Amino acid sequence: MDILTIIPPVAAIIVAVVWRNVYAALLTALFLSETLIAAFNPGMGLLGVADRNMEVFASSYNAHILVFCLLIGALIAYMRDSGGVSAMAHMLIRSGIAGSRRKAELAVAATGTVVFIETNVSLLSSGVLGRPLYDAHKLSRERLAYIIDSTSAPVSVIILLNGWGAYALSLVADYGFDRPLDVVLGSIPWNFYAILTLIGVYFTAISGKVFGPMKTADQKVNAITEAGPEPTKALYMWLPLVIMVGAALGFMAWTGNGDITDGDGAGSILWAICLAIMVAAGLLFFNKVYSGSELQEKAFKGVGEMVPMVAVLWFSIALGGSLRELGTGAYIASIAAESIPPFTVPVVMFIAAALTSFMTGTSWGTYGILVPIAMPLAAALGIPPSLALAAVLGGGVFGDHCSPISDTSLIASVASGSEHLSHVRTQLPYALTTAGIACVLYLVAGLAVV
Repeated sequence: MDILTIIPPVAAIIVAVVWRNVYAALLTALFLSETLIAAFNPGMGLLGVADRNMEVFASSYNAHILVFCLLIGALIAYMRDSGGVSAMAHMLIRSGIAGSRRKAELAVAATGTVVFIETNVSLLSSGVLGRPLYDAHKLSRERLAYIIDSTSAPVSVIILLNGWGAYALSLVADYGFDRPLDVVLGSIPWNFYAILTLIGVYFTAISGKVFGPMKTADQKVNAITEAGPEPTKALYMWLPLVIMVGAALGFMAWTGNGDITDGDGAGSILWAICLAIMVAAGLLFFNKVYSGSELQEKAFKGVGEMVPMVAVLWFSIALGGSLRELGTGAYIASIAAESIPPFTVPVVMFIAAALTSFMTGTSWGTYGILVPIAMPLAAALGIPPSLALAAVLGGGVFGDHCSPISDTSLIASVASGSEHLSHVRTQLPYALTTAGIACVLYLVAGLAVV
């Protein structure tokens, strides 16, 4: 039975690649998973699909994220249709801040790097800022999705002054270390995958060089000239965006009693987007850009544009819950932990985390499964715990930012305006290349410390 647990995620990937239909891929995998849970009863499996999708809303975190992703459509519509996005792009280009392709990409990458407190805030702020800049310089939305997606999670797991660090510390604290914080902080220089991913982002931004499907995506956009709304006031874009980011951080500090890393990230970004929408609507109403009824129409139009992507996110969350109950991640982890030479522990932990996160679409779920395996294993075999932890953290990031069923990669597609499977297809060669180099480095590190 254990080996059968990998069938649903493998089926999802095959269907997505062959049919290029992410809805069919997710629902097929969900049906297979629920059928296995129901002891091979397809009728109960079908009922399980419906129940599992409804269970998504039992989590306030999931509900907040789904509603937030719908509402971001209203904000984008206000900023875009009012001419604020076009005006912001013109202003940045005229000022020289984003006057060239290189400067534009560096501005987006820097935004994603600086906003490291919460991955969704990072994705949305850098994605919304990057859209007009990439359009102006005739760069593909897939390229934008790669830049923001390969910045948000990797930088979050390196800087660790956020929920990622707090979560890692809570997992490590159970294993009797005198200074568990030192173990977590010590993982930073060993986190080869995240570091190399960020280096790749900035190399791409500076050099302008791309390869694989990304190159094809850029070539296609070069032949397209799309006229947008006439520029009006940059204020219509930058003020709501600043309100959204600032309010999200403020609400996180408030809900965390002064500690941003302990705040309610999902609730905070939902409140922040509501506030940003109200500010944007107020600006457009009092400046007589739109009437009340026109604002309502624009808001529903923007929300409607987000529905297909939010449906994908919804099904992905449901599939993740089903795979956790099925035991897919635990099975992959158990294979990794069986009879391995000590020097291979780092690379095996990295590969196990990468496979688990890619197939389940969750980094934090992967950490919950593998950190309890990696810490005792490292102690028993004389491996530095920081090295073992870094391998798990880095491997988890691999799946988190490039799995087709990951909420982070889905939100990156929403933020950048990229078609989701196209984003996955164009980013995956970069992630696999980086993961291959990281594997070599973890082998070298294992040989050096054992």
